[in-house]
Amino acid sequence: MKTYKFKVNSTPYEAKILKEDGDVISLELNGTSYDVTLEREEEKPKEAPKAAPTAAASGAAPAGGGAQGTINSPLPGTITEIFCKVGDAISVGQKVMTLEAMKMENDIESDKAGTVKEIKVNKSDSVMEGDVLIVVG
Repeated sequence: MKTYKFKVNSTPYEAKILKEDGDVISLELNGTSYDVTLEREEEKPKEAPKAAPTAAASGAAPAGGGAQGTINSPLPGTITEIFCKVGDAISVGQKVMTLEAMKMENDIESDKAGTVKEIKVNKSDSVMEGDVLIVVG
C-alpha cells in the first residue's frame, strides 16, 4: 500500500492507495474511501535523446540527396565563431561554430551533409540548450 502526503492550499492530506484495478484505483483520503477512475491522455511520442556536446541535430535525410534538419545547441553558452554562411555546402564532421560554455570553447560539428539554408544566430549571441543554430537543407 502506497501512502502520499501533500497539501492543497495549506490543507494537509494523506492518501493511501488501497487497490489498483486497471483504470480504477481504490484509495483512502484523510480516512474516507473513494474509488477513482483514471482518464488516460494520449501518449506523446518520446523525444530523441540529446546528442553529445560536439554535435547536435535533428531531422531526416530525404531520398536521393543531402540531409535536412537543424543543428541545435548542445548546451547553453555564447557563440564565439561561425565558420559557414548561407549557401555553403557542409559535410558530416565539419566544424560550423564555436560555442563558449563555462569558460571552455566547444566545437559545434555538423552531423549531416547538406547546404546551409539559414543561420539562426550571430556571433556573441547567447543560446540555450536545444536552440536552433543552423537550418540545413
